[in-house]
Order: sequence, then C-alpha cells, then structure tokens
Amino acid sequence: MGRRRIIIMGAAGRDFHNFNVAFRGDPSTEVVCFTATQIPNIAGRKYPAELAGPSYPAGIPIHEEKQLSDLIARERIDEVIFAYSDVSHTYVMHHACAVNAAGADFRLMGADSTMLKARVPVVSICAVRTGSGKSQTTRKVCQILAARGKRVVAVRHPMPYGDLVRQRVQRFATFGDLDRQECTIEEREEYEPHLRRGTVVYAGVDYAAILERAQEEADVIVWDGGNNDLPFYRADLEIVVADPHRAGHEVSYYPGETNLRRAHVIVINKIGTATQEGIATVKRNIAAFNPTAVVVEAASPITVEDAAAIKGKRVLAIEDGPTLTHGEMTYGAAVVAARQHGAAELVDPRAAAVGTIKQAFAQYPGIGTLLPALGYGGRQIADLQATIDAVSCDLVLIGTPIDLRKLVTFNKPAQTVTYDLEEMGHPDLADVLKKIA
Repeated sequence: MGRRRIIIMGAAGRDFHNFNVAFRGDPSTEVVCFTATQIPNIAGRKYPAELAGPSYPAGIPIHEEKQLSDLIARERIDEVIFAYSDVSHTYVMHHACAVNAAGADFRLMGADSTMLKARVPVVSICAVRTGSGKSQTTRKVCQILAARGKRVVAVRHPMPYGDLVRQRVQRFATFGDLDRQECTIEEREEYEPHLRRGTVVYAGVDYAAILERAQEEADVIVWDGGNNDLPFYRADLEIVVADPHRAGHEVSYYPGETNLRRAHVIVINKIGTATQEGIATVKRNIAAFNPTAVVVEAASPITVEDAAAIKGKRVLAIEDGPTLTHGEMTYGAAVVAARQHGAAELVDPRAAAVGTIKQAFAQYPGIGTLLPALGYGGRQIADLQATIDAVSCDLVLIGTPIDLRKLVTFNKPAQTVTYDLEEMGHPDLADVLKKIA
C-alpha cells in the first residue's frame, strides 16, 4: 500500500500545527495540500519546504477551500482533516458530508494527537467563541502570576500571515519588535496589551520550537488562545471563557464545546451586560456538560477617555474584526460605550466601505452598523483608512484592544474604549491559580 493521501482544511494556524506535530515526519502519509478559509491572502501560497521537512522538497500548496471536492477527486485523496475553529456544529457536518460524498474520510483531531508537553507548568486560556473575553482573562492571569513572583511568558495562538520561514519562532518583548516583524492589526491587538504590562510573548508557526525557546525563560507558560480553538500545549490548568451574550453557543460551536467539556475553570464573562436568561442558559449547560468545573463570574467594565464628548454625537463604532466576522457578534465595547454615554446614533459605515472592507461586509452581512477593524496586510489597512475617512460622523469610538490611532490617521475626533476583567465574588482567578503558584 502507498502513503495515505491527505488534505488539511485550515486557516493558517491549527492546520500548520497539526501537520507539524502529526504528519511532518510520518512516512505512512502524504499531505497533498492545505485549503484555506476565514483569512485573506493565504490561498495561492505554499507551506514552505524549509518548514515542511525533507519529504516535501517543493513545499505544500495552499488552495481555496471552495476547490475541496474537485481536489479530492483530482488528487485521489483518502482523508481530509478539518483544522480550523469557531464554526457551528452544522457547518462542520455539512463539510463532513461534502468530503464523504466526494469519496474521502473526514477527521477531527483531538487533544492527545496535537498537544505538546512542556517542562514547566502551563495555564491555558481558551473560549467557547471568539470575542468571549480571552484577552482580558489572559492579561489578568499573567498579572496574578507575576505578582506571585513567577516569570510568566505568554504563547499566543498562531497568526502567521507573512513570511512563514521568518515567522517560524517569533519573540516579542518591545513595541519595536512588532514593527520589525511587520505585525498586522490582528497581531498587534493580541501582543501590545501584554507588552504594555511587561509580559514577553511568543508566537509563530512551529510550536515545538517555540516551546523550547519559551520555557527557557519561563516559570509558567500562559497559553493565549485564538478563536475557540484547543490549546496546542497540554495545560495543568485549563481556563475557558463563556459568553452569555451568545448563550447556547457554548454547546453548538466547534471546538468551543470541546473546550467547555475539558475545562477545569469556566469564566462566565460579561455578567454586567448580559441578560439573566443568557446567564442562566450558560450555567445550565455547564451543569449538564461539565458539572465538576469551577465557575468564576466576571464582568468586563468599559472605560472611555471622555464620556461627555460622546453624549449627543453621531458615532462610528470600530470593533475587533474577527469578533464581528466569523465570531458573529453584532456589537462590542465601542457600541456599549456609545449606548452607555448617550450617543445620538450609531452611523452605518457600509455605504462608505471600499475594497477589502466592502468585501468583508458582503461576506458577513450580519455585521450591521459597525466597522470591523480588519488589517491582515497593508492593502486592508489602507482600505480601512479610506473607509473611515469617507464616513460622515461626529466621533469615532475605537473598541479594539489597541489604539488604532497609532496605525491609522483619523480625519475626525476619535477616542479609545478599554476594558479589563473584573471578577465578581469568589471563587476568582486568584483562587483557582493557587494550584499553579
């Protein structure tokens, strides 16, 4: 029998990791190609030979996911691995049926075949959906551990949108590192808040190599998850954030439900702004699917620079891009701030959108009267700039985790909206982290 021929479906993250840990050195399999979705500018490239190993001297091509059925037939594919996150159970099964109809097997890879073991303790922070509040939870965990005298290093879920060979292992300790490595808006949103607090961040493509580097300077590694994906490292404490604004999604999205079932600790975030019905639904699902998990209740209170400047104004709300697109949220911190402080209206940016921003609105029509801060490259940042310039409004509220004014020149008044995690009662994160430090 020949080598088993495989396609890995992905979005430039989990797919590369699964290949690296399970297939790169496996003589019984051949990964024929990757497919790509969710993230622009990935398809048409190659996973480079320098990373793919000696069995792949020409690298591995990356195709558009819409070509999947044709690829299965043309390349005589035996098996398709689904390797991306934050999609509904129905979405996964539709793809499984399409793969099976084309004649191939369909597989989801689990924890034991994809998680790496560290020499130091690991705390993972994941979620049931993107936009649940992983970032502020991760920052709080790092702050608590550092206050207890631990050297804390954050390892962030991959966002390798540039030169994959150069991005094999990335270390960020200063804002200058972000500039040198030409980070996108999405990368800066995740790395800057850590750097501002003195936490070193690692990311990249090869997470075994990243682990070797990170654990040399860490007493504790904090896995900073992306979307609602599983951690790449086996954690001594798994913390998962749930969002009562999307109650029920914790048991209807992949792989968020897996995270919910595995969690040692579940943080129910946004208690202060969610409905009682939504909170009760999340609690019922925790009791049904993971009754032994410790539950921490928390809010993410919002702070603005000048509340008086919002009252009565026509406001453009800019929110975290992935949260609005495949995260399917219809509002974020900027919208909440606008409502709390008496804005006259939220201005609809869709008529002013240009280029890739206009395409994002077409692809994700549920975004509504918000502007997603998409910036997966120079062209998209330019399109974001042009869209903001063309919107007629009195004030821009920036609800992203970074101050976009550092990357985009605003032709109208703008202010940032910030938020941090605030636990309500006990147990809190300090309590559950006693297992680690």
